[in-house]
Amino acid sequence: MKFVMTQAVCPEGMRLLEGKADVYVADHGEPDQYMDEMKEADAFIVRIGKCDKNVIENSPTLRVIGRTGVGYDSVDVEAATRAGIPVVITPGANNRSVAEHAVGMMFALAKNFVEAHNELKNGNWKIRDANKAFELQGKKVGFIGLGAIGRETQALCKAIGMETAGYDPYISREYVEEMGCEYYEDYRELLKVCDFISIHVPFAEATKGMIGVKELSLMKKTALLINCSRGGIVDEKALAEALNTGRIAGAGTDVFAEEPPTTDHPLLHAKNMIYSPHSAAQTKEAVIRMADMCIRGCLAVLNGEKWQYVANPKVYEHPKWAER
Repeated sequence: MKFVMTQAVCPEGMRLLEGKADVYVADHGEPDQYMDEMKEADAFIVRIGKCDKNVIENSPTLRVIGRTGVGYDSVDVEAATRAGIPVVITPGANNRSVAEHAVGMMFALAKNFVEAHNELKNGNWKIRDANKAFELQGKKVGFIGLGAIGRETQALCKAIGMETAGYDPYISREYVEEMGCEYYEDYRELLKVCDFISIHVPFAEATKGMIGVKELSLMKKTALLINCSRGGIVDEKALAEALNTGRIAGAGTDVFAEEPPTTDHPLLHAKNMIYSPHSAAQTKEAVIRMADMCIRGCLAVLNGEKWQYVANPKVYEHPKWAER
């Protein structure tokens, strides 16, 4: 069998394929550029990159697609399902890493780490008198999305003494309140009262641009926005404007609508902004867990098993799986 990968997974994951498969590592996120390899692929592992309808329809031997993560907006799942191809994902593998990253950004903003670091390097000892740092204890953080990562982040915030509030249209009030989190039916109301907003929803038509000019105008002037979910959920131009005009106090993002962002991207030059290169899930521990789950899942599918962790469970209703 043959595995094609946009980028290699970690050595621990690659070892799972030794003696079991031929592996082609493209080091390129656009499979249109290596369709000769895709035409012989049994499995396609998408890390940074995409797998669109054209790739799926022109890869005649493709039987499984793997994503090292829980997000799958880079894969045309509908096209894969029509073709009877499971899209393996790795839920839970990076929950803790992303949660810690989000809280780390809260600390960095609250303690003014980045400005203090840069100013001290330039000889400005008096940055210690900027009077920008504050404690997280007692501050209210609002969660837009309380899926697995949102819940993990909420638990960490509770543990350091923060008040928590949450919005998630797919979770009941009772469930939210059981975790010690104030429930909000409308996320715009949540925006009005919180010191921090932390976003934990997938990118979809319903969430695209859900934080824009109007929503940013509802936030406290002292509030800070954290996005460790997906780019495109926040209107980046509107956020840059809100930061530069002091409409909100600061923001941190791990994600961009187009990645990597160009050097003239407005957020890279906005005031009181910190960012990372979509690396929240890239801790050593999470990378190993994601690779292990992804490779084992793909091998299971190739061996005829209806692997549980797929983005498209309805794929098993396809005629290709009818007798399995």
